[in-house]
Amino acid sequence: MHAKNYGDRTLTELDHVRLAKLVAAQSHPDLEELLDMVEVLPSREIAPDFVTMNSQVTIVDTRSGQRQKLTLRYPTDAEPATGSVSVLSPVGMSLLGLRIGATAQWRTPSGEEFNAQVAEVHYQPEASGDYTT
Repeated sequence: MHAKNYGDRTLTELDHVRLAKLVAAQSHPDLEELLDMVEVLPSREIAPDFVTMNSQVTIVDTRSGQRQKLTLRYPTDAEPATGSVSVLSPVGMSLLGLRIGATAQWRTPSGEEFNAQVAEVHYQPEASGDYTT
């Protein structure tokens, strides 16, 4: 397993449990490593500026300034063409657990590197009182 810098990340207990089940069902070494390194909080205690599962965020490319709205989804719910990205995708994994102002870094399957700042969290289930989605 190759080491990655996951930085300061925070997940809800529910997201952590569900993602651990995903890893248990099928090997995802990078996700497993991330889950071992994050801080875990009860869903009711997570601040509204963190990217949790099913959050809708705007990211800003640090080089071009281009803004993009994405929703972080579980693999079965992802629809990349509509901006609904899988947590297992490079961009999805790089956003998971970050907060507004943090910079996500990822490499595409073709090897291109991207950096984007989390500019806004438009929707976070926990901030809306949804602790079970």
